[in-house]
Amino acid sequence: MQKNASIKLNFVMNIILTASAFLFSVVTSPYVSRILLPEGTGRIAFAVSITSYFALIARLGIPTYGIRACAQVQDHPEELTRTAQEIFLINVVMTAVVYLVFFSSLILIPSFRQESLLLLICSTTMILNLLGVEWLYKALEQYRAMAVRSLVFNLAAILLTFLLVHTKEDLAVYGAITVFANVGANGLNFFYARKYISFTPCKGYQFTRHLKPVFVLFALSVATTIYTNLDVVMLRMMTDSQEVGYYDAAVKIKNLMVIFATSLGTVLLPRISYYVKTDQQSQFHHLIKKSFSFVALTALPLCLYFILMAEECISFIFGHAYLSAAGAVKIILPTVFLIGLTNVIGIQMLVPLGKEHLVVYSTCAGAAVDVILNALLIPQYRSAGAAMGTLVAEITVLLVQLWFIRAQLPAFCGALQLKKILAALIPASILLVLLHQMLQTGSLLTLCITSGGFFILYGFILILSRYRL
Repeated sequence: MQKNASIKLNFVMNIILTASAFLFSVVTSPYVSRILLPEGTGRIAFAVSITSYFALIARLGIPTYGIRACAQVQDHPEELTRTAQEIFLINVVMTAVVYLVFFSSLILIPSFRQESLLLLICSTTMILNLLGVEWLYKALEQYRAMAVRSLVFNLAAILLTFLLVHTKEDLAVYGAITVFANVGANGLNFFYARKYISFTPCKGYQFTRHLKPVFVLFALSVATTIYTNLDVVMLRMMTDSQEVGYYDAAVKIKNLMVIFATSLGTVLLPRISYYVKTDQQSQFHHLIKKSFSFVALTALPLCLYFILMAEECISFIFGHAYLSAAGAVKIILPTVFLIGLTNVIGIQMLVPLGKEHLVVYSTCAGAAVDVILNALLIPQYRSAGAAMGTLVAEITVLLVQLWFIRAQLPAFCGALQLKKILAALIPASILLVLLHQMLQTGSLLTLCITSGGFFILYGFILILSRYRL
């Protein structure tokens, strides 16, 4: 184990890594949304959703399994190299197979042919995901390297957006820039991976030892993707690109909040996997309790603030043309807290313990609920209906996972410290409502004043109550 690796430093580096993607979205969305309008952003969302399914198959369950497998052998360089090479070669084979299916789909499916250029551009994500080997960097807790590269590429992407995207006809250009921002740094990640493992082929590869856990986690990824991306596809088929654009705006806000609510868990996964492997149970439970506490601390105020200020946030980030997305935003935002909890239970508890099949069961239950509710609600409620389906799906996933850990539930519930958080949220919310009613200013000034008042008061009361993470 890298004993000098600091969880606090890794957390800060992961926040920078997260903030770089957040920065690109926040800076470019107000500009691009006004140029491409809901129809244009809806077309990009459709292309991203379709290619995400192909990327999902190409990656199998490697992003999560790779972290666990490499973290557990990081004290043994030769075994680490062999393990990393085996996982990478499995990924190479699957990516090649998936590309054959992808090109065939472009030829055979009419709706795909209509968006062939955007789909081809977005499909490059599969190659860059392969080269990125982020699972290796995360297993070795090398967050600083990933953070710096990602920040540089995102800053370059912001500059390219303002230089190259000026009309509706620049839709494909913006699609390419988005791919560049999100995964462009992965090429450098692959080049520098030789610092941690050897690229010389090993002897005695044992690919079969990885197949069962990889395919179990792949099943988890499939189920998760169904209710995170299928709603967009179903919306497009049942409504139109404009409605997809509204829903995509709501999902983007939700996803940004989810990234921050789960950021500590991302950092802790390799450390937790190591503790499980070395049978350090007290350290394992200590970190899990910290994760629960962090989710409640961050997710609840973020959800509440953005629900109460939904119209102002949408208007500022995406423009007045997207105000119809406010209903979907208010419905879908509670999932930030739900996803934070299921991330701790599923990815940080059950997966390191080798019980990933239980996570698959819970996620499949959520996916089934989401598909059924989407079919029932989208025709009448459109984007709001898709948001309702996602909300109920996340509730289902959480309830099933809580059943699996019911024996440990009392100890972990205490870690949430909900009484202290609610005691801080209530007065902060009252102040937020009063400030919102008093201000007759533009969206930016309103957001600055209300967010400052809300989060400062929230933090101040937590300090008075001696809240400890």
